[in-house]
Amino acid sequence: MIGWQFSDKQNNDENDPFERLFSIFKDLIVHTSGDVSEALSWLTELDKHYNLTDKNYGIADFIKDLYEKGYLKDNNKKGGIPSSVITSKLEVALRRQALDEIFDQLKKTRVGHHVSNIMGKGDESTAEMKPFEFGDNLDNIAFTETIRSAQINHGFDDFTLAEEDIHLYEKFLQVQTSTVLMIDISHSMILYGEDRITPAKKVAMALAELITNRYPKDTLDIIVFGNDAWQIEIKDLPYLQVGPYHTNTVAGLELAMDILRKRKNPNKQIMMITDGKPTCIKKGKGYYMNSFGLDRKILSRTLALAMACRKLKIPITTFMIARDPYLVQFVDNFTKVNNGKAFYSSLKRLREFIFMDYKNNKRNKK
Repeated sequence: MIGWQFSDKQNNDENDPFERLFSIFKDLIVHTSGDVSEALSWLTELDKHYNLTDKNYGIADFIKDLYEKGYLKDNNKKGGIPSSVITSKLEVALRRQALDEIFDQLKKTRVGHHVSNIMGKGDESTAEMKPFEFGDNLDNIAFTETIRSAQINHGFDDFTLAEEDIHLYEKFLQVQTSTVLMIDISHSMILYGEDRITPAKKVAMALAELITNRYPKDTLDIIVFGNDAWQIEIKDLPYLQVGPYHTNTVAGLELAMDILRKRKNPNKQIMMITDGKPTCIKKGKGYYMNSFGLDRKILSRTLALAMACRKLKIPITTFMIARDPYLVQFVDNFTKVNNGKAFYSSLKRLREFIFMDYKNNKRNKK
């Protein structure tokens, strides 16, 4: 019998030894903050326990392919021992894997299109239709509905098209948003043997990949904060490490506000990933620190900035990776003062919340 025979789709990546190892290697690179030697050591140990390679393709073959495919290069320091470092190509691959990994966690829902609630003249088509009004752009004409209306109104014998027969597709006006993402790198992000910084980095990389590719007109600035706060580039995210720091939320918010003041875009927001209360503020050339409970002096400065952001119409979305009652109370107060949003999430749920909320914020009216 002549015809087509269909079979289940085969995922070639699962049968490709390089791609199978590469997926694991990318996770290890993020976990080791870009340390190639450590990541390869972990991969070798995993190979011993789980037989990731075989006699036809070993770890040495994989390393060779990483170089040939442009994911690794030698960092030849003068007078030093050459070492392997990741390339910009691998940095892009890390962000793309993070993006795929996070969207795999999202449940199927209505397509998010990064649009406002304003309908009429705009950029993003919808399935909704409206009668033609003087001044409307005819590029949006719904031909099927228009011809159907003309035939109903005027009959089939002689085709007649009147103004009242014309229907147009509605369009949403797309908006631009300036986002500052704050990442807590205080010591508590790896305290008690729990790795909280790696999921935070993956979220940041995925968000960066989403904005730069899907919404190129938007801006994303990334801030890390410990005792102080400073700005980093997207390419620095895989190398991000936790330090012996306290949590100076005030410094992070001040820097975020300085950045957003310079943005001409009226739509601005701050997203903050943290696992603890503010424990530090700058006092002159030194620091005022208190890790025991909620310090009134630190708390008042933090809440004052939350109110300042509210006056500037900058909502703050806080993703708190903690459930302690006094921390929940602090975040509740902080969110109420700012009129923002807060999510109390586990590390697993953090990835879904940050992207769902980012898309919701994009639908704000101008």
